[in-house]
Amino acid sequence: MAASILQRFLLPVRTATKCAASTFTARRCLLSAAYTNPKVWEQREGDPQSLAELASLMDRSYERKFPVSSLTISRFVDNISSSEEVDQAEYYLYKFRHSPNCWYLRDWTVHSWFRQCLKYGARDKALYTLKNKVQFGMFPDEFTFNLLIDSYLKDGDYKGACSVVEEVMLQEAFDQPTTQILSLHALGKYLAIKPDLSWQEERNMGAALMLAGLKQENSAGLSAQLLGHALIGKVEIARGIHAVFHQMPLIWTPGYLGRSLAVMERVCSDAGDLKLSKEVLNYMQKVLQELSSTPASKTEEENNTENEAGDSVDEEYELERAKLPQYTAKFKELSEQLQAQGKVDSGSLEALLSRLVQEKLRISEESEVAQYQKRVQEWEAERRQLVQREKEMREKAQQERLARQAARAAR
Repeated sequence: MAASILQRFLLPVRTATKCAASTFTARRCLLSAAYTNPKVWEQREGDPQSLAELASLMDRSYERKFPVSSLTISRFVDNISSSEEVDQAEYYLYKFRHSPNCWYLRDWTVHSWFRQCLKYGARDKALYTLKNKVQFGMFPDEFTFNLLIDSYLKDGDYKGACSVVEEVMLQEAFDQPTTQILSLHALGKYLAIKPDLSWQEERNMGAALMLAGLKQENSAGLSAQLLGHALIGKVEIARGIHAVFHQMPLIWTPGYLGRSLAVMERVCSDAGDLKLSKEVLNYMQKVLQELSSTPASKTEEENNTENEAGDSVDEEYELERAKLPQYTAKFKELSEQLQAQGKVDSGSLEALLSRLVQEKLRISEESEVAQYQKRVQEWEAERRQLVQREKEMREKAQQERLARQAARAAR
């Protein structure tokens, strides 16, 4: 467990006024009642079912190696009415995922599962299945992600919220503005409490900050990009590019500290009012100082990986470390330019992200709520088609059965 530089170098909140402003923002930063209102979802056409009968049907089907339909598992999830039934549904979702029909788990079933978990106080189950998405087929859309992140934020559980944001990052699901803003807000809140992060956590949070920040063309987004690149760059220099790339949606090209400097150059050349957080710039400076004073060291795992990949990886590693003096000099030059141009925001990253929430969250919600309403209608239309097809197949099977019985009687 590596001690986080953030714990030692990020600027603390110093005044009572700032604390009061932060408390106010915490109330304002959450999703609106219109966004979280379950009315649209609960107004769907009901399909009451006995969970005991559905469970028995699925058990018999699996025993006989028959496929279970996506409608059956969907009905089971939709009819959950207690936390105990959430546990049962988790089991059958796992069974369905490992069945021949696994690719037919419906999007609305995934959404329903997370809503049911939140409704019946089983958020730990929601996060568990999300973290083990391959085993359960849990690949939610961004609206569903937002509901889950919001539930953690409301409880002040910023670490839990960041766990969800990490999954958003791994699924590269930062297309919706609300998801970007909520994710950045959660990351900012968590970093503000100065957690002790492992190098894997630094890499993951860096990737989330970078990817979400890339979607925001403003001071908050650029400051998040800078911090994200710095966190990843720290891991790259300390542990090698393989440690950065492994199971991550990041480009396999060295030079993440160089990309941090590119963000600074962009702000320097901007003719508008873009600024970078002084807190983040201080962090970048400390990263460069620490890396420059620390001798190169790589783990046995990374050395083994390099031996398999060839000498080119080792050469890239050494080349990147050799650039540290150049990076440090460039950082000093750019920092002076930013200061001279008045492009350094004295506030913290958390304060910048809080302003982003206040300015843009409500606006971004409106279109996403409309999109969600349309999506629910589409899901319902698709579900009705499946129900009709199921009915027709049952009627056909009944007619064939009767025909066989009639043929036997005629003999």
